[in-house]
Amino acid sequence: MTETFSLPDNWQVVLASYPELRESAATVLAASHFILDWGDRQPQQLEALLASETIGEVYTFSDFEQALAERLTEVADESSLQQQLRQFRHQQMVRIIWRDLAGWADLAETIRDLSALADVCIQQSLALLHQWQVAVNGTPCDAEGNEQSLIVLGMGKLGAGELNMSSDIDLIFTYPEEGETRDGKRTLSNQEFFIRLGRKLVQALDSPTVDGFVFRVDMRLRPFGESGALVSSFDAMEEYYQTQGREWERYAMIKARAITGSEQAKQLLSDMLRPFVYRRYLDYGMFDSLREMKSMIAGQLHRKGMEDNIKLGAGGIREIEFVGQVFQLIYGGRDKPLQQRPILTILDLLAERNLLSDYAVNELKRAYDFLRRTEHRIQAWADQQTHVLPQEPEARQRLASSMGFKSWDLFYQTLFQLRQQVHEHFEQLLAAPQAEDEAATNNISLLNAGEEEKLQYLEQCGYQEPQACLEVLDRLLELHICKNLSQTGRQRLERLLPLLVQAAAGVDNADETLPRLMPLVESIMRRSAYMSLLVENPLALSQLIKLCAASPLISHQLARYPVLLDELLDPRSLYEVPERDQQKALLNQFLSSLDDDDLEQIMNRLREFRQIATLHVAAADVTEVLPLMRVGDQLTELAEIQLERVWQLAWAHLVSRHGYPPLAKGDDPAHCGFTIMAYGKLGGLELGYGSDLDLVFVFDDEQQGLTDGDKPVELIVFYTRLAQRMIHLLTTITPGGQLYEVDMRLRPSGASGLLVSPLSGFADYQNNEAWTWEHQALVRARCVVGDKTLAQKVRDVRKHVLSMPRETEALAQQVREMRSKMRGQLDKTDSQLFDLKQGKGGITDIEFMVQYAVLAWSANLPELLVYTDNIRILDALVETGKLEKAEGEMLADAYRLYRSEANHCVLQERPALVAISVVADYPQQVINIWQRWLGDI
Repeated sequence: MTETFSLPDNWQVVLASYPELRESAATVLAASHFILDWGDRQPQQLEALLASETIGEVYTFSDFEQALAERLTEVADESSLQQQLRQFRHQQMVRIIWRDLAGWADLAETIRDLSALADVCIQQSLALLHQWQVAVNGTPCDAEGNEQSLIVLGMGKLGAGELNMSSDIDLIFTYPEEGETRDGKRTLSNQEFFIRLGRKLVQALDSPTVDGFVFRVDMRLRPFGESGALVSSFDAMEEYYQTQGREWERYAMIKARAITGSEQAKQLLSDMLRPFVYRRYLDYGMFDSLREMKSMIAGQLHRKGMEDNIKLGAGGIREIEFVGQVFQLIYGGRDKPLQQRPILTILDLLAERNLLSDYAVNELKRAYDFLRRTEHRIQAWADQQTHVLPQEPEARQRLASSMGFKSWDLFYQTLFQLRQQVHEHFEQLLAAPQAEDEAATNNISLLNAGEEEKLQYLEQCGYQEPQACLEVLDRLLELHICKNLSQTGRQRLERLLPLLVQAAAGVDNADETLPRLMPLVESIMRRSAYMSLLVENPLALSQLIKLCAASPLISHQLARYPVLLDELLDPRSLYEVPERDQQKALLNQFLSSLDDDDLEQIMNRLREFRQIATLHVAAADVTEVLPLMRVGDQLTELAEIQLERVWQLAWAHLVSRHGYPPLAKGDDPAHCGFTIMAYGKLGGLELGYGSDLDLVFVFDDEQQGLTDGDKPVELIVFYTRLAQRMIHLLTTITPGGQLYEVDMRLRPSGASGLLVSPLSGFADYQNNEAWTWEHQALVRARCVVGDKTLAQKVRDVRKHVLSMPRETEALAQQVREMRSKMRGQLDKTDSQLFDLKQGKGGITDIEFMVQYAVLAWSANLPELLVYTDNIRILDALVETGKLEKAEGEMLADAYRLYRSEANHCVLQERPALVAISVVADYPQQVINIWQRWLGDI
């Protein structure tokens, strides 16, 4: 087009002074009759725009503010305000369109500038109109005399900062508090004052004059629509959305952004609206409502002309936005980053979270960019609000050229392919995945069928004991909560039960699995959105059946914490167990939506995160994706990550009250003068599913002085309170359960000792007072969180204590006596079953042998002091010649087998007892080495 377009004579004259714009002018004027016509009608404004050289500049928001403020300096009435606003708008539109068509601005800059233009026009015109109305009617105030202001909510594309070239603007008006005007010629209620002000603002922006208009204003999104008051107070808004807000209004409110008002008022309004838009739980209950909205969108596609509408037609802009906003409504309440407005940002986040594939997101983003740029070029021609492709050959060629294509056919081919891709993604969204299964299963309503019909159904499904299964179902259906379900809840249960019964019938232990599922169904009846999750997601349902069939522990956890069902949605991630750094990042993300001072919710989220992470480990364990040693490693790393976060919470609390201790370097746990020692399974990197944490707290008493805050305290007081708060955060039972049970009995002097030990006291106790069994425990002790320098000092104490010379026979006798006492009280071995932990030659015997070896020989073999876990200490015993290689391998294999079987017993919720045949001759081989080292067992 630029080759055949000739600049009009008047433009030739004007551009003679601006040769750097001549080439771009041919491109721009060929594609925008609006600019051509504006330049002809407003030569002075054109000259002023070109002379300002702003066409070549990237604008900031403050540039828009300054430019309009200069225009409005002398404005004294509404008529001149309207004139200046319109002239400013046209001049800025020419600048924005020019940069877009010349290829100097990308899509992000164009929509940012258009949105900024609207924002400053609203803000500065409202400021003047408010000032003028106050002069007549007084200042609107609340009951305490605080001045009130009109809050303008931008909705839709304006709210998201994604305005298009000829868009109207959707607004909602509100104000914080009821009251009345003061110090005016007459007294008005605040609502009447702001209704008058709102009307004047709409008129200033929307009314056509000889200079045109600024923006078409649409107020229909306000509460009660066109029949509602033009302006509502915050209280009235809250009441409306709590009692009458509809799902499409939640959808619309995703984009809402306060454009005017104080930061405090904006925040108050945002906090008030957020619970309406974003539920605190994953909102699968929205599927039906969203599907209805999708059907309405799809229904409009058949209207005449929609095939050429790039916004509302199939594969258009609206479908891309709908894809993103569906996920925002479902997940945004739990995932704060998803509470943003720009659609491209949301699509990237959906890819990061594996809610959409990278492939799908890239296609949607590419289509969005292309469609929005096409939309702008359609509108740039005549500054008209249209999204329809032109029909005339000349207009089509003009559009294709402005998009960089040689012909309409080449342009349309690309457009068609992109729209087709978008529509395919749109069609897949919210599809009813269970439709075929429901057709097969819903010929019976288990809620209404007779006993014979249900029994026959269970027999057809293949249950071995259909009568027992019928009794299980009947007990569920007789529950009070079941009989009193809402209509929606009852409909969801009616759809879910046949799917559940049929899916459970497909596993080998179907008759055991179905009863395990009933507590979960009872639990989710209270939150029927989770029934929707299982109905809507066949993969989630299949994983649920698989895990419940494998482990009653998992089924009970799912029933107790239905939020864990969210983890079943993606089998790819369900059986993935993240590495430590990734797990830490996931925890940070999990807590990111919470305010730092919302301790109750933080505690709940920490517990929920542990349950989720543990579910992943258990799922990988029961399906044998994860080997035994990694199970212990994962559960240990999880506990350490949680401990560090709990330390951060407790530390921030104490520091805010008392300041920092002398050795502390800010909030870095590596320099805090305090360390957490882990003993037992946590210390030995062998944490199990139900393990408690054996902890000892130590502080560095080489530091002197008080904390440096307004209320300074002695160090022992500070660190004791730190430990107390940590224990509180770990052990308090919340709706999410208990984070960890903590055992502090291994600290110096046990339950009668100090909660936090000074390093010198810890060293003195271990050297002079500790019993042999306490030194045995020290073998598995290590520092897991806290000051690195102090941790090294503790390791030095441990090394010194463990490597003290000992009389081996006396040591052996003490170890034998302690083990014999334990076995006599705890061993449940009989003629058929072997006690994995306490049986002769079992887990505890291997642990005692390792501990004996470290205490007896590390004085001359420091290699035994490097690690705290049994397997690597056994390796060290082989390397040092204390065990033959075959013996070391046997002990390690036996230990792994015992622990693996014990873990599985936990998952099956039964005692750690197995048939003697399972452990073969391992116990006797362990006993042989015990007898060689320690004598009679």
